[in-house]
Amino acid sequence: MENIYRKDFPIFSAKENEGLIYFDSAATSQKPDQVIEAVDDYYKKNNANPLRGLYDLSVRATDEYENARHACAEFINAKEDCEIIFTRNTTESINLIAYSYAMENVNAGDEIAVCITEHHSNILPWQMVCKAKNAKLVYMECDKETGVLSLDEVKAKVGKKTKIVATGQVSNVLGITHPIKEIAKIAHANGAVMVVDGAQSAPHMKVDVQDLDADFFALSGHKMCAPMGIGALYGKKEILSKMQPFMRGGEMIEYVTRQDATFAELPHKFEAGTVNAADAVGLAAAIRYLSDIRLENIAEHDNRLACMLIEGLKNVPHVNIIGNPDGNKHCGIVTFTIDGVHPHDIASVLDSEKIAIRAGHHCAQPLGEYLGINSSARASLYFYNTEDEVAVFLEKIKNVRKWMGYKD
Repeated sequence: MENIYRKDFPIFSAKENEGLIYFDSAATSQKPDQVIEAVDDYYKKNNANPLRGLYDLSVRATDEYENARHACAEFINAKEDCEIIFTRNTTESINLIAYSYAMENVNAGDEIAVCITEHHSNILPWQMVCKAKNAKLVYMECDKETGVLSLDEVKAKVGKKTKIVATGQVSNVLGITHPIKEIAKIAHANGAVMVVDGAQSAPHMKVDVQDLDADFFALSGHKMCAPMGIGALYGKKEILSKMQPFMRGGEMIEYVTRQDATFAELPHKFEAGTVNAADAVGLAAAIRYLSDIRLENIAEHDNRLACMLIEGLKNVPHVNIIGNPDGNKHCGIVTFTIDGVHPHDIASVLDSEKIAIRAGHHCAQPLGEYLGINSSARASLYFYNTEDEVAVFLEKIKNVRKWMGYKD
């Protein structure tokens, strides 16, 4: 079946990439012409320092930047545009929460609860806070066979001492989608705030932060067809208004004296210095592009290919699929091992066949330790991938052990 979207992605038609099968979109997605042209157009026609100049060009740059904020707010259904703070990525967004919220609201004896499936970006900032504040980091553990985080486990680990519950909506290793809305209810019933890492969910499914009742939600543009170096943090206005700035400097101030300063209103008090306006414009273009395709269609496509891939891998001897046996619960992410072959060798062998996958611990070492798997291979699919590519991948996987010298 022809994929009508591939023509939008120039990387697939580049001579250097002839025959490329790109199965690493969980690490970063490819960029369509619509996004590349939007960034190019900004630099050619509207480039100036936003928010600072009174002349027409700067006003246009400001409008482009704030229009991008509005697009992002609409994309995840934030109540107000000022609840969207532009950052570099999800990692920076979570660090902003850790420094500006957690360091002021977590005290000795308090607890922060995270899921064992988390990316390091949603673990290390909380480790830092707990060490600095003499608090306790508590891990909610998923089912080892299915990856499911049960609400009973959440209730067992989240209590009156809990100040923050931090969970990725979709695991970057298992692809499982956690029940954020229900977890948020448990968090709020205990007086905790809900932090959601949406790096893997925002590209693949419709997100409604008001329906989820997330207090914070972070996304990375580069995983959803936008440029690298632009992300967004959503926070409820009433919480953000009480937080101190993460960084201080130009543009985030209201007034500065020799000894003190007052800060700008939301969201600008969190956006110190010259902003990444062009890539914000690129993020807005990516949002329009994905919205035109419809997130529901992307989810259906990704699930179909993941099911095809998992069912095919089940028939290959010595291949072990990590996580849920149902491809519809993988959000396009399929992680696996092959008996006797190191994941780095799997990736290297497939690279020689023009297939790009990820191998290693996937920035989720606590999960690997919990599952007893130090390293694994990961194929991650997106809407520009095809059934033919999955078929080729499966044929190559059948030969990996033979290419590595095994007889069977």
